[in-house]
Amino acid sequence: MLVVSLWTAIFGITEPLFVPEYWNPPSLFDLAHRTGFDLESFLFSFGIAGIAVILYEWIFPTQHKLVSGTERRHIRHRYHLWAIISAPIIFSVLYFLTDLNVIYSTSIGLIGGGFFTWYCRPDLKNKMIVSAFLFTGLYFLYFLTLIAAYPGYVEQVWNLKAISGKLILGIPLEEYMFAFSFGFFWSSIYEHIRWHKIMLK
Repeated sequence: MLVVSLWTAIFGITEPLFVPEYWNPPSLFDLAHRTGFDLESFLFSFGIAGIAVILYEWIFPTQHKLVSGTERRHIRHRYHLWAIISAPIIFSVLYFLTDLNVIYSTSIGLIGGGFFTWYCRPDLKNKMIVSAFLFTGLYFLYFLTLIAAYPGYVEQVWNLKAISGKLILGIPLEEYMFAFSFGFFWSSIYEHIRWHKIMLK
């Protein structure tokens, strides 16, 4: 959890891609409004990454085992590295070559990366599918506390005109998309990079 969180925190540097195209949140020292960067994005990336990668194992006790050398030579693993970096590649292509809002490019990239991972590491598919739903559920509960504490926050901060504008229980549809796609792909990242497979105890 800590290893994945620390590495993923780096993605906080992408916040200028989202401000103000997707949202324009208040931030410490008003950094988001003034620069596009903010400290909260690093904390957010740190937090969600660690949760996504361990949520499945927190609910379903598992054990890790190294993928054997014989298994690594399977034809699927020729694409091991490509599967790992596929999400940022897909995102980059969509971001630079289309007019899609950045949240859609992000979600499509994560889902695409998830399917590449699924092909390369089919043993992780159960964790990926279950984690997508678990993380979306947890993200939903978190969001409910946000809008309960700060009514009208979503309408003030999200650029609803630039996206679908659809709110489900007060939460933008795109947030559900992001949560599902992130849980789907990121839940497998540690095992994929470290050549681990998991088994239920």
